[in-house]
Amino acid sequence: MTTRSDRRTRVTVLVALAANLVIAVAKAVGGVVASSPALLSEAAHSVADSLNEVFLLASLRRSRRPADRRHPFGYGKERFFWALLAAVGIFVMGGCFSFFQGVDALTNGGGEDREGYVAGLIVLGVALLAEGASLLRALYQVRRQGGGGSGLRDPALRTVVAEDGTAVVGVTLAMAGMALHMITGEVVWEAAASLAIGALLVYVAYRLGREARDQLIGEAADPEASNRIRELLRAQPEIDSVEALLTMKTGLDTALVAARVDLMPGLDSERVEEVAVRIKRSIARKVPEAEQIFLDITDRGSPEAHEAGESPAATGERGGA
Repeated sequence: MTTRSDRRTRVTVLVALAANLVIAVAKAVGGVVASSPALLSEAAHSVADSLNEVFLLASLRRSRRPADRRHPFGYGKERFFWALLAAVGIFVMGGCFSFFQGVDALTNGGGEDREGYVAGLIVLGVALLAEGASLLRALYQVRRQGGGGSGLRDPALRTVVAEDGTAVVGVTLAMAGMALHMITGEVVWEAAASLAIGALLVYVAYRLGREARDQLIGEAADPEASNRIRELLRAQPEIDSVEALLTMKTGLDTALVAARVDLMPGLDSERVEEVAVRIKRSIARKVPEAEQIFLDITDRGSPEAHEAGESPAATGERGGA
């Protein structure tokens, strides 16, 4: 299922990459011909999006590498790392350049060649159609993968949706700015469009970057999965109490699970080992994303359990082993 989902995501990213490469060239040529700051801002936006799609393609390939000695928990978090780089690319290449174009237009003015602006508006109209088609493709995949939050779990797909949605809004702003510049002869309209595009890109980059950061530094598994694990542990007749349950995403659809549980008194060591194996198998079966499972099992009545219960590791305090 995951492999099929990755293939669909790869196709979606490739569609977006092809559209952005063509659009970036068209916008750049049109912006130079028309001396349009808004159009040049949109060209920078498309260049940033194209580079980001290359990052996302790398994330799809590298995040699926198997675990090895150096990375025993696998490479799943590469997905989040490349998504973070894509957010930085949107901010630097798209947002900052758009702000520069807007300020430069306010300071130095802009060209007002009518024929050039007509050509620029045509370019933007074609770009709007291409970006809209790419956005529809991405939204279609989101719907196939569950829609809403479930469909946007994949940072690669989430980034494509954000980029294409922003591109559609940005092209609309650029067209409005160019049209008002042509009608009124005031470059301030186009400068305002460039500044608005820059602000939009910075905001989108911030949101994408914040989500990637949360996942990189160790985000907990989905609450639903954690609740299923806790209920399963509490349902075991040999478990007296669940003292701590910690989870962390190690990839798009994998997680690490660590639990400290107290057993009912009177169980011998062989029985404890049998219980631990059975519980871990039950968790792996009912919560497929739980790829790595660690159980710290203690007997509440033993001196060892009392000492362990007072340790930082048992309480979840910083410094526990």
